[in-house]
Amino acid sequence: MEEVRIGIIGIGGMGTNHARTIIDGQVANLRLTAVADIRQSRLDWARENLPEDVALFSDGRKLIDSGMCDAVLIATPHYFHPEYVIYALEHGVHALSEKPAGVYTKQVRQMNEAAAKSDKVFAIMFNQRTNCVYRKLHEMIESGELGQLKRVNWIITDWYRTQAYYDAAGWKATWEGEGGGVLLNQCPHQLDLLQWLCGLPVKVRAFCHEAKWHNIEVEDDVTAYMEFANGATGVFVTTTGDAPGTNRLELTFDKAKIVCEHDKLIMDELTVSERQFCMTEPNGFAKPEARKVLVETDGMNEQHVGVLKAFTNKILNNTPLIADGSEGINGLMLSNAMFLSSWLDRTVELPIDEELFLEELNKRRKTSKLKEDTGIVFDTTGTY
Repeated sequence: MEEVRIGIIGIGGMGTNHARTIIDGQVANLRLTAVADIRQSRLDWARENLPEDVALFSDGRKLIDSGMCDAVLIATPHYFHPEYVIYALEHGVHALSEKPAGVYTKQVRQMNEAAAKSDKVFAIMFNQRTNCVYRKLHEMIESGELGQLKRVNWIITDWYRTQAYYDAAGWKATWEGEGGGVLLNQCPHQLDLLQWLCGLPVKVRAFCHEAKWHNIEVEDDVTAYMEFANGATGVFVTTTGDAPGTNRLELTFDKAKIVCEHDKLIMDELTVSERQFCMTEPNGFAKPEARKVLVETDGMNEQHVGVLKAFTNKILNNTPLIADGSEGINGLMLSNAMFLSSWLDRTVELPIDEELFLEELNKRRKTSKLKEDTGIVFDTTGTY
């Protein structure tokens, strides 16, 4: 095989963006051969804007069955991600899922089981893992040079969205259509990075405020407290209602503090371990010396293109993925835990009770009301 023929299932905002990336030739050896969408308006758009040799389907399964694609990129509403991944893998087609992996971990666990039985490539669109600052931070943590994690604080409030954003699609920001709000739509990136860098916490206490800033069913403002197995603690704050908002990740280790903000890594590196200093320094008011360092990175940040390149090369040359699809369950476990904690008004332990979560989610789905679809598709370029 010299090229990968790919089909896109779901050509709304993200699917359209991916289609343009591929037809513009930004990913070598990847060719768009088909797209699928249940909305005739999006198929009409595809016929007018995509090359004539791109086939159109009104059903994603028919696209998979057509034999026209070696791989599929799934960019549907979240509930359908596991469903299409499983179908693709079981029919001999490689699969790349948009984030999140799904809405609830029980469903995603079934998807991972299907992937484990398949010899096809399964990847997930965690494009923020291509960002040089997060890659460098991950490398530093994995090396052990920073010592034990003590604290993590992430305020990610620059996901501002207007009411028009939520009104554009009938499924968006409803329990039945999307399954969540800022935690499930915008923050899968940060929740994945959080667990990738720090590991999953063992306890979560969260407060998820629904419809606080918008006329929607789901959460648009979240504050969560976390405890990790080694005793480290953390706070995660997010919303789509703050302007201009903030994106600041601060991690405190035994040997350093690192702040990730404005695409830079600033490290206060201690000359001695804080724990050692605390127990041996005779002066009660003394502080360990630290030097401030701008951490050097390779400057590369390919985002979605990087994930597509890695997916293509994995199929063709068996080179590493940016993120294996099976890893998608980890960040989802964290968002599920935040939801469950807020719904039950108590601390929950991880891994969560998946049956209880699904029971609580289904209570909300029963009273959920889908909206009229306006047909508006926003350009998502640069919004991630």
